[in-house]
Amino acid sequence: MKTKKLVAGMLFIGLCLVSQAQTTNKNKSTSDPDNLAKEYFSQIMGVAVSATTNTKLYQFVYEWLGTPYRLGGDSKRGIDCSKFSLALYENVFNTTIGYNSRNQYANVTPIRKNDLQAGDLVFFKIRSKSITHVGVYLGDDKFAHASSSKGVMVSNLNEPYWSRYYYNGGRPKTADEDRIMTADINTNNENNLN
Repeated sequence: MKTKKLVAGMLFIGLCLVSQAQTTNKNKSTSDPDNLAKEYFSQIMGVAVSATTNTKLYQFVYEWLGTPYRLGGDSKRGIDCSKFSLALYENVFNTTIGYNSRNQYANVTPIRKNDLQAGDLVFFKIRSKSITHVGVYLGDDKFAHASSSKGVMVSNLNEPYWSRYYYNGGRPKTADEDRIMTADINTNNENNLN
């Protein structure tokens, strides 16, 4: 009889310890807001949790999803692709990049598609010989951009349309930390003061 009570007591204590250990591990993963955010953005944007390294990047994209496209727009009422990438870089990376996709490409270090990292820019030549579209790479072949048909959205580089027009990736140059990438306003007439 004593043996049965002793075994039952030991089993009860063992179950309590196992239950406590499981509860502790569960609380660690669910109480960490960064992990929760990464899991959430991973599901929303179709990017693996391991690829969601910059929560601020994914938070910014999430807040802009569904914003309508407007050529020259720069607000939540409407935005174009280059202004979206500009706003993202200013808010997430505290970096100013060019005001149009061609200028942005002129100020990056080209990156091969296989070497893209979250935050890199992706450029497209859509029915043109020059760059006409830009997006921001998120990981797992996904990128955020302001589409002229659907507004700010997440797309896959491997979709036939994007794969057909993909030109190159790029990472803003960092050789000179104080350098600010901006469009050259006086491209043709240096004496133009208007």
